[in-house]
Parts: sequence; C-alpha cells; structure tokens
Amino acid sequence: MELGRARSLAVRTIPRDSPSSTALNKFKQQNLPACKPVLKPSCVITSFLVVGFIFLPIGLTTLCASRTVVEIVDRYDSGCVPGAFRSNKVSFIKDTSLPKNCSRILKVRKHMKAPIYIYYQLDNYYQNHRSSAFAVNLFSKLVVHLFCFRELLKKSLRKSVSKYVKSRSDQQLLHGLKSNKTSSCDPEEFNNGLPVVPCGLIAWSLFNDTYTFIRGTKELRINRTNIAWESDRDSKFGKHVYPHNFQNGTLIGGGKLDPHIPLSDQEDLIVWMRTAALPSFRKLYGRIEEDLEADDVIVVHLMNNYNTYSFGGKKKLVLSTSSWLGGRNDFLGVAYIFVGGSSIILSIVFLLLHMKNSR
Repeated sequence: MELGRARSLAVRTIPRDSPSSTALNKFKQQNLPACKPVLKPSCVITSFLVVGFIFLPIGLTTLCASRTVVEIVDRYDSGCVPGAFRSNKVSFIKDTSLPKNCSRILKVRKHMKAPIYIYYQLDNYYQNHRSSAFAVNLFSKLVVHLFCFRELLKKSLRKSVSKYVKSRSDQQLLHGLKSNKTSSCDPEEFNNGLPVVPCGLIAWSLFNDTYTFIRGTKELRINRTNIAWESDRDSKFGKHVYPHNFQNGTLIGGGKLDPHIPLSDQEDLIVWMRTAALPSFRKLYGRIEEDLEADDVIVVHLMNNYNTYSFGGKKKLVLSTSSWLGGRNDFLGVAYIFVGGSSIILSIVFLLLHMKNSR
C-alpha cells in the first residue's frame, strides 16, 4: 500500500523546473507576456484631438440633416370631443350613436417635399407591457358595451393569464385556421365557439382612426401601400390567410378587417402588430406623394374612433418629410457633438497641464 501511494505521488508531482511548472508560476504571478502601453502626454492629447475632430463634423452633419426635416404635429384627442362631453370623454367615445367625425386645420410653415409621411402618434400607451394587469386594464377599458357584460368579463379575465405583448399567435398569422397554437391569444381566442383570426389582444385593439386631407378644393391622395416591412408581409403574414370571426362579438376593441383581403395585404394590421418599445410611439399611416408649399392650408377630416380616454392616452397626427438619415431626431447629432466637444476640451486641458508641469 505504501509503495503504491508513493508511486501515485511520484506520477502526480510536477518537477519544479519543468516547463509546466514555470508557466503556471508565471500565470499566478501575472508575469506572462502582455502588451503594456505607456500613455505619454503627447499620445493622450493627440488621441483626444483626433476623436474630437472626427466626431464634431459627424455630429454637425447629422444634426443639420435632422433639422432639414419638416414636421407638423397636431394633437386632436381633446379637440375632437364636443364641448358637452369634455368632462366625460369616455362616455362620448363609447356611445356609438354619436358622430365621431372631426375637422382640423393644419398650416404648412415650410416647403415640404414629397414623399410626406403620415403618422399617428400615441402617448401613454404601453403596447409592449408584459404584465397581465395592463392587458386586463386595456381589454376592460377599450370595450364599447361594457356594463351589460361586466361579470362575464371579470370571470374571463380571472381565468386569463395572458399578457398583452404575448397575446398573439404568429403561427396563426402565417397559417390561419390550420394552426391550433392559439392558447396565448386568450381571452380573444374564440368568439361564440368559433376561432378568431387574427386572435389576441394586440389585433383586437387595432388602431382605427381615419384621415382625409383637403388642400383648397382638392383632396390629397394618400398612398397606403408599402407602409409595412417587406419581411413582415412576406414571411410573417399568410397570403392565403383571411380574417375570420374578427370583431364579431359583443365586446368591440379597435378597427375591423376586410374578410376578403388576406392578412399579408392588410398593412394597417401588420404595422400595428409590430409592437412599439416605448409608451410614446409613431406608426406609419400612409404617404402624400406631392409637394406641399409654404403657407398651404390643409383641412383634415378625421374619424375619432379610437378610445385612448379610458387610460389617459393622447393621439396626435404627424406629417413629416425625411432626410438621408430618416426622420427628425436630434439626439444622435447632439451626442456626437457632445463627445467631440468634450474630447477637444479635455485635450486642451491636458495640454495646458503638460505645459505647466512638463517632465
């Protein structure tokens, strides 16, 4: 036994002068070969100057491109409620017997070159909220006929643990009634015992305000094609999948869909189903493909159908041109300018300190 144990120790022991022992010792002592640059004052100052001179022009160019974008933003959710209902907007939007048409006047301050993009903007709308509490809140507040079915609604919501952002079936959007994986769509999975296509709370709450633009006596044509991502149209929504039993129940959420048009061609739905990351977001409604001149007056006839009053949301209509960088967003340009300016200031400070206390 003693002899076997000695042999075992002899096998496991690594001689001190062996290459393995030397490498292990260097690793433990952190003496392995490594790049250890010595930052001289001249190198640091030059580096900051280079960063500054690169970032500043990029920031100025980006900011100038953003400032060339012309935007018209009009909030209309409050202005499109009759005076008698200003203190109770929810009852107005839920009353289907009251007309929801509204007219707004927009004045063009600067020349707007086509194409002019039309967006609807929603504020305080958590479309990507993952808590079931928000899904319950949205589902219960957007309904048109709530009072007669309150108890039924409470029961269905107690059963449902679905979350708004997950309340959809991507398989059903692509394959239609052939797909049975719709459990995540509850409580908008079935209606009167029949499956709903498209199912889920996201589709059920589809935005349904509409806009018509008049300049002078002429109606401006709105191009509503190609407003969704091409990858979504081709890969995520079936070309042979049609709406079925959608918004046919007593509880009506948002807009309706044409049952004779496949989902891949219903671009309003495709845009809406790509959920926004932030509570304030814009979604593309269409494009005006003719120029608008300065001082033009645009009359907008809209249908104020969508209920944002129940949860304190806001609705805005946005007309915007674009630049080579996209829409208006000053953040990127300001960030580049801030970093570039800070680098140049730091390089000047380091230069003065180096001149004062030179080695």
